[in-house]
Amino acid sequence: MTCHMPAYATGDGKSLSVGEGGYGFGPHRERPDGAFIPRNAPPMFNMGAMRNLFWDGRIAANPHGKVSTPAGDQVTPKMQRAFEFGAISAIGMFPPTSRVEMRGQLGDPGNELARIDDADNPAIWAGIMKRLGDIREYRDMFRDAYPGTRFEDLTFANASNAIGAFIVDKLTFDDTPWDRFLAGNDRALSKKQLAGAQTFLSLKCASCHNGATFSDQEYHDVAVAQVGPGEGDGASGHDDYGRMRVTGLASDQYRFRTSPLRNVELTAPYGHDGSTISLRDFIEHYSDSDLKLKAYDPKSLEYRLWGTVQPTTDALLAQRDTLLNGVVLTDSVVDNLMDYMSALTDDAARNLNHLVPDRVPSRLPVIPRRP
Repeated sequence: MTCHMPAYATGDGKSLSVGEGGYGFGPHRERPDGAFIPRNAPPMFNMGAMRNLFWDGRIAANPHGKVSTPAGDQVTPKMQRAFEFGAISAIGMFPPTSRVEMRGQLGDPGNELARIDDADNPAIWAGIMKRLGDIREYRDMFRDAYPGTRFEDLTFANASNAIGAFIVDKLTFDDTPWDRFLAGNDRALSKKQLAGAQTFLSLKCASCHNGATFSDQEYHDVAVAQVGPGEGDGASGHDDYGRMRVTGLASDQYRFRTSPLRNVELTAPYGHDGSTISLRDFIEHYSDSDLKLKAYDPKSLEYRLWGTVQPTTDALLAQRDTLLNGVVLTDSVVDNLMDYMSALTDDAARNLNHLVPDRVPSRLPVIPRRP
């Protein structure tokens, strides 16, 4: 919840999140050593409709409902049976295994999870279930969520599945002006939004941004500048090869999952590394994206990221998606597209304070509501 806050449209308002060991909330959250997580915290709206999750799609559900994950057969058949909602049921299993995101660093005093070997996901998951089981209120909640099953027979897959249920139930928004227009309400869109929709559909935007979430759920290199600590790739160790990290294919280098567009005006910053702060700038990036990349200036980011831009321009452009070749957008076209983006916002998503509980059973501090 420090990365996916209701107060910041299920993100944290930062280009790159700050995980364990941080202090503060939202854009002001920092770590004493100034470290960042390699990727932007993506919004969680309508994720139940997504079959590929994380920026590189390392969690995915096939047409038969089986979920593939980075843990391979460590996710047992019993765990697979716990996944009721597809890929979203499994997403909660992996941030807690990451040292930089949630688990903590080797040598953290009093942290038994930090002492577990990085490759031993089952031991990490069992350790988290023990923590939950030591709190009576959580045991009662598991009993209510999975009636007839003893807590001792549950796994962390059941906890992750419950998180998925919450995301599907509370963060699915489908009452936007565009939804109402498609349902037959000819007055749902303003004149500007209607003109924007015509522009969006006439250009190549809908080739990638389509379907229930406005994402083709495929992977593209759209020449986004690489900033931040990276995932350990490249000669510098600070690059991020994106989808290639999952498939091993050189053709997937620098490809990242197409961002969904629901409530997109609320979910800045943008890109897999949050390298673009405003939605307008991100739309404009698609116009002469090669020139935009070559001229990229990180000074709009927080100052700790200014010196982290990687010298990958030539490599990014070598595999840039051919859909972007020759794309030039005038200011009026960008205006139209901005108007259309506003038609993809569900007003109910603007204030999510009701999702923040007054307390949690662990007695950990609760992230504040938006004023």
